[in-house]
Amino acid sequence: MRTGTRGAAALAVLATVLAAGCQRPAPRPAPSTPPAPSAGPSGPRAPADIVDLAAVDPSVRTDIRYATAHNFVGRPITGYPEPLCLLTRRAAEALHRVQAAALAQGRSLKVYDCYRPQRAVDEFVAWAKLPGEQQMKGEFYPDEPKSRLFADGYIGAPTAHSRGSTLDLTLVPVPTPDQPAYAPGQPLVACTAPAGRRFPDNSVDMGTGFDCFDPRAHTADARVTGAARDNRELLKRLMTAQGFANYPREWWHYRYVDEPYPDTFFDFPVARASLR
Repeated sequence: MRTGTRGAAALAVLATVLAAGCQRPAPRPAPSTPPAPSAGPSGPRAPADIVDLAAVDPSVRTDIRYATAHNFVGRPITGYPEPLCLLTRRAAEALHRVQAAALAQGRSLKVYDCYRPQRAVDEFVAWAKLPGEQQMKGEFYPDEPKSRLFADGYIGAPTAHSRGSTLDLTLVPVPTPDQPAYAPGQPLVACTAPAGRRFPDNSVDMGTGFDCFDPRAHTADARVTGAARDNRELLKRLMTAQGFANYPREWWHYRYVDEPYPDTFFDFPVARASLR
């Protein structure tokens, strides 16, 4: 965790909020000799086994939302200077095997977020405490009061994403249709609206949009039926077969179970300069 006001706020949240919304419980004590990253000219650098997913499997599509304004905060997030999917090599190679299986069924993977720096987590925690910043409510939490985001587990810290083996993803058709660019300030549509009405993500229908703070985003929510349920179950089967575990409150969230850094939360930026 970073020091300072926002880091202190994040630690205070742990006393009352269980890990959810891409979160997990407080980490176990760190190993006596953690694999601390070295410092580069522009900040900390990643361990040698953190890679750009595109170097392992360039066929996996990317839509790194936190490097853009199209996310629940409404602006690019600190720590995302480049729209990259960084993962431990172990997780990236497992995802390559998932992609091969998906392509065999006429689908491709598309990732929304992979490694997430601790500084980004701190920004989410700080944002959640600002009641006036709700410009993206109409899409990402239309039925959830912002004041409840902590208590209901949608925002919290720490996150497994900061350990480098967790990612958020979906399935897209092959061939994959173009996706219209998001224009800041455009009219928002609830992430719980039918697929034909909400933001025109080129994903197959998953029942809700990505980062939807709503119970209907729970992987097994009974209100999600038909093709959307089938698509969720297909993604889960493909990911589970290669060693990933789903977080039941988010259909898009998967963690590689055999992760190499289960107790270490990194803070290097999502950038090529962070890699060795």
